[in-house]
Formats: sequence, C-alpha cells, structure tokens
Amino acid sequence: MACQIEDRRVTTTNFENRYAIGPNEVKQMDTAQLRDAFLAPKLMQADQVSWIYTHYERFMVGGAVPVNAELALETLDALKAEYFLFSREIGIINVGGDGYVIADGERFEMQYKDTLYLGKGTKDVVFGSSSSEQPAHFYLNSAPAHKSYPNTKIPVAKANVLHMGDLTTSNQRDINQTMINSVVKTCQLQMGITCLNTGSVWNTMPAHQHDRRNEVYFYFEVPEQQAVCHFMGEPTETRHIWVQNEQAVISPPWSIHSGCGTQNYSFIWGMAGENLDYDDMDKYAPSELR
Repeated sequence: MACQIEDRRVTTTNFENRYAIGPNEVKQMDTAQLRDAFLAPKLMQADQVSWIYTHYERFMVGGAVPVNAELALETLDALKAEYFLFSREIGIINVGGDGYVIADGERFEMQYKDTLYLGKGTKDVVFGSSSSEQPAHFYLNSAPAHKSYPNTKIPVAKANVLHMGDLTTSNQRDINQTMINSVVKTCQLQMGITCLNTGSVWNTMPAHQHDRRNEVYFYFEVPEQQAVCHFMGEPTETRHIWVQNEQAVISPPWSIHSGCGTQNYSFIWGMAGENLDYDDMDKYAPSELR
C-alpha cells in the first residue's frame, strides 16, 4: 500500500534481491531459469519505484514512473542505511514524457533522454511528471560510492558522441556518453545511450566482456511487435534472451553482451566496477563466438 508523505508525494517501492551466478551454473539453465536470473522485465510500473539489487559489484537497476503523484526515493532494508544515497551514487535517464527530479530542494527538469547524476550524501530525492497523460519513465542505475561528487544534469545534447559501425555490417550507431568521467565526475558508475540508425540491428559488435566491471543493457524505442535478441554467456558458451521494450538484461563480468533486433532501436548501458576506463574490454570477433 502507498503511504502518503506530503500533498503529492508517495512511497511505493518494489524490491528484488538477486545473488551472483557463475558461468558453470548458467550452462545448466533452461530458458525460464535464464530469464529469471538475468532479465529485468517490469522496471516501469505506474506510480512505483522498482529495484533489483544484484550482487555483481552491488549494482542496482530500477525504474520510477510517477503518474498520479510524486515518488520518493526511499531507503531499503537491504541497504542498512539512513537514506538511499548514504553510501551510493545514482544515474537517472528519462525515457518517457517530460518530468523532473528534486534533489535536496534543487529541481532538475528532465526531458526525453536527459541524464542526471546524484552523488553520495544526497538525502531527499523526489521523482515527478509534468503530465499524468504522458508520464516520465525514469531509468535508474546505482552503485556504491566512496566519495561525494556534485549533482549534475547532462542533457543528451551535451553528451560525448561516438559514431560507430557501418550499414554494411548492420551496426551503424551513435553512442551518447552522457555519464562517463570525461563528462561528469563519478566514483564508479557510468551510463550512456546508444541509438541504432535505420537499417542497423546489431548494437555491439564485436561482442565483448570486461572482467573488471559488470554491465546492464536497458532496451527502449523497441517498436510494438518487434523484439531484441540479447546474447550473453561465455564467448564459447553463448546464451540468448529475447527482450521487449523497456526491459533490461543484467550482464555479469564474465559474460559477453550484444544484441540483435528485428528493427532498429535504442538502449542504455550502465556499468560499475574497478575502473572508469570506458575502453577496458576484451573483444571477441564474430568468428570466435560459439
């Protein structure tokens, strides 16, 4: 049940805890078990904040959809903390209608694809939508933080953009680096938005893994009746998960991550781990995958 806090603010939080799983266990999984372990299928629920706490780098993936009221970012029993960002940082990207985030009294207007970084020590966070008819959909990533950095909004127009791929290999795409260390200061959390051009369907090729970081892919702008096949697993023991719009796949450090859609789409990548080197990855040519 939602608990009234202020005139328009409610707290209604869903929480799920997922323990780390190794590559040997994944070899024994069927489709349903694989999806239960790694797919985040219902992050965007009306008037709810939804969280999955993974045990890969203590990374958290979530969503907030304020429709009829503002939503508060409340702490969780699992965090054993006075407030959510007591020892954490968070990245927020809006993939819905216009909205706003209020952080310790400072209001940040959030348009489509805008990113907001909130640092350790931010106590009071509220999510809101400008219109209940077209509510904001806030996609959330959070990781432990050892230091406080300033709260910073990064409009997608201010992103560092990498133009990658080619139509001949069906992976022509723009990588919008909105929350990396060359754009905004963070402890370990990094996020960005990759948009595939019309006619391209592969989001990351060559596929890669980085044993020093985990990563989560959140797929959006997937047209109705279309889907993305996300590939994961060890390079020589790959598995796949079919993904719909506004669903995410959790990638352990030992897993590759790559996807192919039935039409072009966009996705948000978020990662945390040992370093902030964006290019710290181990690549595998298509001919090496099994």
